[in-house]
Amino acid sequence: MQTSAVQKEYDFVIVGSGLGGLACANILAKEGYSVVVLEKNHQIGGHLQVYSRDKTIYDTGVHYVGGLDEGENLYQFFKYFGILDKLKLKRLDDDRFDVIRFEDGSEYAYAQGMEHFEQKLISYFPDEAAAIRAYCQKVTDTCAKFPLYNLETAGDNYLNDESILTLNAYDYIASLTDNIRLRNVLAGNNLLYAGVKEKTPFYVHALILKSYLNGAYKFVDGGSQIAIQLSRAVRQHGGEIYKHKKVTGAHYNEKGHITEVVCENGETFRGREFISNIHPSVTIDVFGPERFLSVYRARVQALENSVSTFLVHISFKDNTFEYLNYNIYQHHIDNVWEGVSYDQATWPQTYFICTPSISKKGEYADSMSIMCYMDASETAAWADTFSTVAEPGARDAAYAQFKKDKEALVLARIETVFPGISAKIKSVHSASPLTFRDYIGNGNGTMYGIVKDSTSPMKTRINTRTKIPNLHLTGQNISLHGILGVTVSAFVTCFSFLDKEKLIQKVKNA
Repeated sequence: MQTSAVQKEYDFVIVGSGLGGLACANILAKEGYSVVVLEKNHQIGGHLQVYSRDKTIYDTGVHYVGGLDEGENLYQFFKYFGILDKLKLKRLDDDRFDVIRFEDGSEYAYAQGMEHFEQKLISYFPDEAAAIRAYCQKVTDTCAKFPLYNLETAGDNYLNDESILTLNAYDYIASLTDNIRLRNVLAGNNLLYAGVKEKTPFYVHALILKSYLNGAYKFVDGGSQIAIQLSRAVRQHGGEIYKHKKVTGAHYNEKGHITEVVCENGETFRGREFISNIHPSVTIDVFGPERFLSVYRARVQALENSVSTFLVHISFKDNTFEYLNYNIYQHHIDNVWEGVSYDQATWPQTYFICTPSISKKGEYADSMSIMCYMDASETAAWADTFSTVAEPGARDAAYAQFKKDKEALVLARIETVFPGISAKIKSVHSASPLTFRDYIGNGNGTMYGIVKDSTSPMKTRINTRTKIPNLHLTGQNISLHGILGVTVSAFVTCFSFLDKEKLIQKVKNA
């Protein structure tokens, strides 16, 4: 690095290259600012990362995405970023992009498009047509209260509407119908937000569901292409991105402004403004706990993270298992809300199944991903170990055995969904909460960040601005998780520096 006397000062130093960091970098670089993104890992992208085993590509976090039909919100955001036409996409089945499946083998398909979705549900539950219509209307009305979700900057705002923030998803769905199976079908994809019966707000459920109804797609050959294309766009606009740069601290001037961040290897990066795309509680540790108000620090560090995951990847023998152009949410319990607080004796009680879309494969699947809830306490015995490509570390034989035992339980369950599948498997790999913790850098390997709570909505709300005048936050803890939620959070972060109306108009005109 150059000596500090002539060291470059960036307009923006962004810590973390997850989607939030890359999206902020793209927005700001497009607007003419000098930007640098610092990533601690060997690969950029956070949850967008993929890895390869036995010549098979596996996604770690992004298995499918919504809002990508022409003119929809994510479609317009990706057009604005200049990456839409560079992404390899495959639209999921119109009549069944998600299938909610139960222990008795019964299946209920979610169809794309709100009207189609509504009609499909009514075909399963003809006596419940009124409840289903009321539900679909409520989803539509709720989403209308979120301006940015609809590419607007003004209008009805959810922040001023207590009834939106405090409406509980489970309670609302239960209020519509006494039909237990219908209740479970309506909430059957709650793995998308790690739904907690007593806490998850209905708006979280509604925003996520509706985005998938507006165009559900898989990324052909993996979700890492979003990170790759965004990073190319950032560099085209003059931005810089560096890997293996783990930020561990910061220097301040006498006014309490950050002047530069310090990396683990001693390198420093000077900046005028700083954006953290890492978990808020980790951000506090990195930038100095004493710099934050004790009340804020205590609140953020006490917030509950959503559960983590045990992810099993199966590689198939050639031409043995047909590709599924839909996802399955499998429940072995009667109440779909109970999977998140599972009983270890009957784990996994609920899980997500998909077959990634691979360009070189036709009607047959190359692999299958199975995502199960797992609490970080299950891997507590190895909590003091650390292992990534950037910082390789060994975990003991007991950990390897733990993973093998869990894989066996998952495969036994999958055999009940697809009898005979075991004979088609070439190899099995898995990732535990520790894998996600080490790569993403969040306390417990949380899937979806901080738990949103309908009983105290303001407690779980985190502002993009911090008490450090030139430190801002972005990422899944700011608005909502997922590709769309994190993209929206990046725009919210950038509104501190850019004209909100003009920026969103550019997105709409893209």
